[in-house]
Amino acid sequence: MVLDWAYLASCGEDPELLFATKAQQNRVKRVCTGCRVRLRCLAEALDERHENGVWGGMTERERRALLRRYPGVRNWRRLLDAAQEAFAAQARARVAARARAVAQAGAAR
Repeated sequence: MVLDWAYLASCGEDPELLFATKAQQNRVKRVCTGCRVRLRCLAEALDERHENGVWGGMTERERRALLRRYPGVRNWRRLLDAAQEAFAAQARARVAARARAVAQAGAAR
């Protein structure tokens, strides 16, 4: 299986880094912070039940806990994509509301 998106990952040059020991996993998880394919990586690990390593900023223990908590989820990629879009829509709405408030305050002066 070829993971084309993995070439865009923050760990792309050293993917073996993500298979760190438990003591190093928190340091390794920071590599995922800000990674542009973080959710895609996490979805891959959850959908394919990858058991080892840090994927999408989560350790194997964290992913197992998530899978146990939500056993009915069959397509993590779809769920995470929808959640990301909902978050982005909320952020856009907040920015637009703030811009309107600033414009109204400026017009009132």
